[in-house]
Amino acid sequence: MFTPSIPVSVCHLFFSHSALHLALLLSSLCSYATGEQQGRRTKDLPNFIVILADDLAWNDIGAFGNTKVHTPNLDQLASQGMCFDQAFLTSSSCSPSRASILTGRYPHQTGAEQLHWPIPESQKIFPERLKLAGYFVAAAGKWHLGEAMRKHFSMVREVDTSGFQLPANPGAGANDKFAESSTGDDRSGCTEWVNLLRERDPQKPFFLWLAAVDPHRPYEDRISTQPHPPEDVLLPPYHPDTDLVRRDYARYYDEIRRLDRFVGLVLNELELQKAADNTMVIFLSDNGRPFPRDKTSLYDSGIRTPLIIRWPTTIKPASRCHQLVSAIDLAPTILALAGFPAGPSYVGKSFTPLLEGKDTAIRDAVFAEKNSHDYEDRSHAVRDKRFKYIVNHYADLPATPPADAARSDTFKEMQRLRAAGTLPEVQSSCFLAPRPREELYDLKADPHELRNIAGLPAHEDTLTRLRAEYRQWRVRTQEKTPRLRTPDEFDRVTGKPTPARIRPRWSKQKMIEEGIILP
Repeated sequence: MFTPSIPVSVCHLFFSHSALHLALLLSSLCSYATGEQQGRRTKDLPNFIVILADDLAWNDIGAFGNTKVHTPNLDQLASQGMCFDQAFLTSSSCSPSRASILTGRYPHQTGAEQLHWPIPESQKIFPERLKLAGYFVAAAGKWHLGEAMRKHFSMVREVDTSGFQLPANPGAGANDKFAESSTGDDRSGCTEWVNLLRERDPQKPFFLWLAAVDPHRPYEDRISTQPHPPEDVLLPPYHPDTDLVRRDYARYYDEIRRLDRFVGLVLNELELQKAADNTMVIFLSDNGRPFPRDKTSLYDSGIRTPLIIRWPTTIKPASRCHQLVSAIDLAPTILALAGFPAGPSYVGKSFTPLLEGKDTAIRDAVFAEKNSHDYEDRSHAVRDKRFKYIVNHYADLPATPPADAARSDTFKEMQRLRAAGTLPEVQSSCFLAPRPREELYDLKADPHELRNIAGLPAHEDTLTRLRAEYRQWRVRTQEKTPRLRTPDEFDRVTGKPTPARIRPRWSKQKMIEEGIILP
C-alpha cells in the first residue's frame, strides 16, 4: 500500500495550527466563563443612591422630631431603615461639605475648603473607584464640585446655578436678590432624579448622586397647594418669635415638603424597577438651615445632619444608631460594601458594623471646621457625645451669617430689634465682636449651645481634654494657620458685594498665584 510522504515542515505547520486553534478555543471558553462569573459578581454588587438636601437642619423632618414639617416620604424611608442620631458634617458650608463627603477627607485636606472652590484634579473621590469597577456612576441636580470631577461620572445632569449663587455684580439696588432663571419645580434641583434612574445602564450596578437645591434660599410663596401655617413653626430660642420670622420659616418648611415629594418619586421608581432590595439609599443634608447662627456655624444646628440609610437586605427597619458618625466615614463605608479597600487618602472610618445593628463605637469624637464663606472666618470644633469645644481663631470678627441668610426676613428682624434695643442677648451672637476665643458647651444640659462654660472651674478637665483632642487632630491632619486672611466678598454692614467677589470663583491655587491668599 502506498503511503504518501509528508514533509516534516508541513507536519510541523499542521500541528502548530492545530495547537493554536486549540489554545484559542480554550482561551475563548475561559474568557467566556470568566466574563460570565465577572458579570454575576458585578450584578450582585449593591447599588447606592445618595440623596443630598441643600441647607436642611438635622431636626426639621418628622423622623428627627419636627412633626410640623410634612415629610411623609422621608419618614417612610426612616421607618424602613436606620436613623443616625449622632451624625455630623465636617463643615456647615455647601461645597466644602460635599468635597469632604466625596473625598473622605476634612475640608482643609481637599484643597476646596472655601465656598465655591472646585475640587482639585489631584483629589480622589470614591465614585471614581466605583466607575473603574464597572458601576454606572451619575449625578443630577446641584453640581458644586468643579470641572475636574466630571470625568469620574458617566453622566451629569446639572441644574441652573442661579438658584443658589448670588451674582458677582448685581447692580445698584439689586444686591439683595437672587437672579433666578428657572421656575416652578425646576428650582428644586430634583426634576432629573427619576429620569436618571430610568436611563441608567441596566447591566451595571449603579451609584447615583442626587443633589437637591431645596431648601436653599431664595424662597417664594405658594410653591405648595398646602403651605405650612406660620403658627405651626417650631422656632429655636435664638431667633425672634415674630410674624415675619414665622413666615420665613414656613416658606423654608414648604421647600422641605417639595424635596420630600421628589424623594418619594425616587423610592417609588426603585420599587417599579424591582431594585429596592439591593439598593442602599442614603439621605443627608450638606449643612444646617439657611438662617442666622445655623448655616456656616459649628453649633449642632449647622453641622449635625439627618442621616438616614435604608438597605433592606441588611438594615433592620425603624432602627436608630446613637454612635458618633462623621460625613467622612461615608466614603470608606460605601467602598467597603462594594468590596473595595479604601486607599490611604481616605481618613474616615467604615461604619459597616453599625449597619448590621452592632452598638460599636466607631469614633470617640467628630471634628468640624469653618472657613471663609462669603465672609472670612476660621474656627474649629471637637464634639464627643456630650460636650463640644470650639476655638475661634479670628475672634475679632463677628459671626456674620452667610450672604443668603443675611438677606433673610429673619435677619432683618434681628437687625430691626437690635436697632430698637430690644433684641435679647441670646439672639445677638451674630453681632458680637470680639467673640470668645474658646467655647465649651454641655449638649445634654444645653442642646442649643447658649451657655458657654469654657471659663467655669467645674469643667476645666473637660476643656483640657478637648483642647488636647483638637491639637492632636491638627497635627494628624496637617491643619495650618493661613498667613493671609481671605477678603470678605460682601460688606458686613451694607451687604453689598466687594471687589473680591469674582464669579466663577477662582480656585485655591489661582488665588494663591494671584497673591490673594497665602496658605
